[in-house]
Amino acid sequence: MRSTVEDSLSLLFLRSHAMITLRYMTYNDVSANQHQAPMTLDLANESLPLLGIAAWSGTGKTTLLARLLPALAQRGLRVAVIKHAHHSFDIDQPGKDSYRLREAGASPILVASRERFALMMETPGEQEPQLPMLIDQVRPQRPDLVLIEGFKQWPLPKLELHRPVLGKPLLAHDDPWVHAVASDQPVALPSGVVALELNDIASLVDHVAAWPARWQQSRQPRGEVG
Repeated sequence: MRSTVEDSLSLLFLRSHAMITLRYMTYNDVSANQHQAPMTLDLANESLPLLGIAAWSGTGKTTLLARLLPALAQRGLRVAVIKHAHHSFDIDQPGKDSYRLREAGASPILVASRERFALMMETPGEQEPQLPMLIDQVRPQRPDLVLIEGFKQWPLPKLELHRPVLGKPLLAHDDPWVHAVASDQPVALPSGVVALELNDIASLVDHVAAWPARWQQSRQPRGEVG
């Protein structure tokens, strides 16, 4: 039986908030002999400041980002967001011209107006989104900072959001790429991990806004885990 693949990629450029949002999703039923590409990033030569926002489901990653982004824009930062989706999605609408052209085989298709543009591309055969390719999609826009929501398995510096009430383990104990943890309750952290208050938005904005200046010395994992 052939594998079923439903993939879509969209790039939404919001001029009014000086923000770029890239959403990408891959869903497929692959055969057992297919293997996922290695999760590697060339951070030593990466000029764009990257910061992962990692947390268990239900912690409120998107809610926090929606509060951080306006404050970061007020500080003059142009912020891109790459968001991993865990379910199939489609930003297009059946019956629209763009939908008909994509169904007819256009890949990619770019739809543009005075307000924004959207790039939609099918990616058959992909098991998971490849983060380097997604970063390259936002690179031409030259953002000051790229926040990456999800993709917690990828080796890149991360800010972990933690709510002990969820009963989930702290990612920082096993992930040396977690440089800071924002929790709504005091928690014991590994050596070298910065402690932040999850509900103190001003402090979180300060931490994230300073990230581009710290990028050069923060592109490595912590020396030890635990």
